[in-house]
Amino acid sequence: MWRVSKASRMICAVVENWCRPLTREAGLAGPERFTGDVVAAMGAAGIFRLRGVLVGTVAFQTYAGHLGVRLPGALLQTGDADFAQHYSVSSTVEDSLPPVIDILKSVDATFRAVPLRSDPHRITQFENAARYRVEFLTPNRGSDDYADASPMPALGGASAQPLRFLDFLIHEPVRTVMLHRSGVPVMVPSPERYAVHKLIVAFRRQSDANGIAKREKDVYQASLLIEALKATRRQEELAAVFAEAWGRGQSWRAAIKKGLSLLPEKRKAAAELSLGDYSAAIRMRRRRQSG
Repeated sequence: MWRVSKASRMICAVVENWCRPLTREAGLAGPERFTGDVVAAMGAAGIFRLRGVLVGTVAFQTYAGHLGVRLPGALLQTGDADFAQHYSVSSTVEDSLPPVIDILKSVDATFRAVPLRSDPHRITQFENAARYRVEFLTPNRGSDDYADASPMPALGGASAQPLRFLDFLIHEPVRTVMLHRSGVPVMVPSPERYAVHKLIVAFRRQSDANGIAKREKDVYQASLLIEALKATRRQEELAAVFAEAWGRGQSWRAAIKKGLSLLPEKRKAAAELSLGDYSAAIRMRRRRQSG
């Protein structure tokens, strides 16, 4: 049986004590403890080594430390943890996680697989007795908004739910550290992609109470990140991602416009300025090339 040495335990304790002032005094929020333990277990099992990406609110909570700013929205709690992976990676990596259910049961023995109604043989979600959920996602390779769950050979027996726009979100993810215990290395979407993606998906939420609440959270997180990126002089990165999304076609442009319309006026102006400045630079470059 593998044992942790006394020296290793002491080092972990020192680092954990160092992390606590960051989350408490510097205002750099970490996840609630259970979520942190779930992500840590998945990370130790190899999800990020296999090019998985942590997405959703838990990923958002890492941006305060990543950018070195306070994000009040990072204090938002969530009842789930979402992981994404490209099917092309999962099918060619020739490696796999241990069974996901075993990883999760090492954190909480009440975790169970939640079969899909449409296909009970495919599992994209796992849930514990407290209804905390862990879900696996993958970019939708088709044109439809919804598609059948995709088998993912590298995900330890789990399948993944295809989602539109997810390929944009998890392109070129960044490495950072979740401020939990002694620190958890994770892969998350770049903050600029997260912000633009939230604007794109916000208006696509359903109009029921749950959909409205999710839309409000999407817009809130996007607006906070836009402001943080401006404060950390990363407008160019934000503008480049805006331009990339804008160039993907009419449906993307319509989604961006509607998402921008949901922002508070101050932050909408900052986002539109970033997009406008970058678009102007592209037009000027093209004129020079054609001349």
